[in-house]
Amino acid sequence: MAFADNLPISEALGVFVGITGFDWLTEGQAEPLDAAIAAIAAGAVIAVARQVMKRLRKR
Repeated sequence: MAFADNLPISEALGVFVGITGFDWLTEGQAEPLDAAIAAIAAGAVIAVARQVMKRLRKR
């Protein structure tokens, strides 16, 4: 499987939409930069966790 198949694009997009929507509902305005940073961080954590789990399954 290629590395691109393991990228958590939909999960990161979900985090972005969730954070942006929550900010908009609570504060009346969205902070897209903060949401993008959190989404990238969440995507990186998910990608690393997938790689670790993949290696553990091979053992």
